[in-house]
Amino acid sequence: MVPVNKQSHLRPLATINQVNKCISILKSKPKIKRSMWSRRAQEYEAKISSGKIYELAEVVRDLNKGDDLMVDQSYSERQLFEKAYERILSEFQIVLNVSLEDTQKKLDKALKRNLGGQPQPATPAKAPSSELPVEEPISDNDEPIDE
Repeated sequence: MVPVNKQSHLRPLATINQVNKCISILKSKPKIKRSMWSRRAQEYEAKISSGKIYELAEVVRDLNKGDDLMVDQSYSERQLFEKAYERILSEFQIVLNVSLEDTQKKLDKALKRNLGGQPQPATPAKAPSSELPVEEPISDNDEPIDE
């Protein structure tokens, strides 16, 4: 729902040409500044809030960590990335008129992300820890076990 009195501040949806330019922005090399994180975070937040699709694409590109599963990202960095990613994803989905999954694949391909296969390695790593108590039950009695 959009408040009626705020509609004059909304921009029209991006065109297919603007979406294609955004995809080329996403494919380009990230421009990471060496300034303090708090200053960069303010700049990213301003770009996200600006409503300009190209600036949104720049934020997604600059905060994207690719296949690293965002391990070296701070909480606030991840939050900003996810906010920008969700916004650009939803607009792309509407403009391209395809499913959410297809839109996400297109975005992830442009960002060189491989999120589809990443959760799988994490599952086997958790399995052995959950099996340990089953393999080594704790006995209630204090009697020594004879071999």
